[in-house]
Amino acid sequence: MIPWLGKALSFPPLGKALQEPNGLLAAGGDLTPERLLAAYERGIFPWYSAHQPILWWSPDPRMVLFPAEFTPRRSLAKVLRNRDYEVRCDTAFERVMRACAATPREGQDGTWITEDVLAGYCALHERGYAHSIETWIGGRLVGGLYGVALGRVFYGESMFAHTTDASKIAFSHLVYFLQSQACGIIDCQMRTEHLASLGGREIPRQEFAAHLADLTRQPAMSGWSTLQRAYFPHPGTPQPQTENA
Repeated sequence: MIPWLGKALSFPPLGKALQEPNGLLAAGGDLTPERLLAAYERGIFPWYSAHQPILWWSPDPRMVLFPAEFTPRRSLAKVLRNRDYEVRCDTAFERVMRACAATPREGQDGTWITEDVLAGYCALHERGYAHSIETWIGGRLVGGLYGVALGRVFYGESMFAHTTDASKIAFSHLVYFLQSQACGIIDCQMRTEHLASLGGREIPRQEFAAHLADLTRQPAMSGWSTLQRAYFPHPGTPQPQTENA
């Protein structure tokens, strides 16, 4: 039986999460900034459809990207050198969330980014915990992503692209910025081939929780406004992978 959350900000131990579906831990509660921060600190995130109660997850294994292991392919490196785009941070947070909600995704019917979810993360953004990284071309917002930052951890939530490579541009600049901030880990939640191609990998939930116990207690990352500058190439950037012909 799935535990039902009350008013307290506590969650069941991660080991209580169901294996099928992968990582379902609890239901109920709310999406206040306090509860969201308590969840992220423990490696838990909300994900549910509009007709469901709030569902809380902690999958095992966990898909992560260690910033130093970021490996953009040569074709992406070429795109990043193109100066026809502009990267901004936190100038259109709600627009990025709404674009993520409205962008169709293969294998998904509808979106989990409901008005309640949007309100919860906008409240986190107002408190300085949630950030949007945006790709602009010709004065138009064409791609981006948003996520939550705690200590030296960045938790990626969702991304969108309305033109080729727009989300990859935003993600790449985010990674180089996080490298400059000594960020220890980027949470990608669930495995995708795209993230794996960039250097992401799965680690056991217990190992992920151990990283969080250390990194979320470190000083918060700062200087998010500097993401408006181009961060590619960045000192210490890994060499791009060579694609097969």
